[in-house]
Amino acid sequence: MWTGLTLLAVEAVEATEEAGGLFDLDATLPLMAIQFLILMAVLNAIFYKPLGAAIDERDAYVREAKGNAQERLAKAEKLASEYEQSLAETRRQARTVIEQAQAEAQKIAAEKQAAAQQEATAEREAVQKQLDEQKAAAMSQLEGQVDSLSDQIMKKLLGSAA
Repeated sequence: MWTGLTLLAVEAVEATEEAGGLFDLDATLPLMAIQFLILMAVLNAIFYKPLGAAIDERDAYVREAKGNAQERLAKAEKLASEYEQSLAETRRQARTVIEQAQAEAQKIAAEKQAAAQQEATAEREAVQKQLDEQKAAAMSQLEGQVDSLSDQIMKKLLGSAA
């Protein structure tokens, strides 16, 4: 088998040496050039142009999606900023309302405490006045009894002496 292949290779080399060398400039060169150009045109029409169009479409889609994503991101950041500002304002208002409620509660508590103190003072004075009146009444009653007892004692002492 190897001998058959070797024999064919030797015959091919001898045939090319007789014809003029490795490159022969006969009618096959322009034919090969025309075939190459036709192949390029066919590949360009069937493969490269559709592939290039698909790549261009994809590139345009990616650019558009990226632009839309950046716009959405900007809108989202703007909304987040507005939300944060609104939240901060709401917290400030809530804090103000709480402080006002606490101040009002303290004011009401102070007013009630002052009213209770005034009431307690008024009651104490009324009780003191009532006690003073009872004391005065008791004293006048006692003076009357002391006077009558003194008179009785004096009468008994004077009566037993007479």
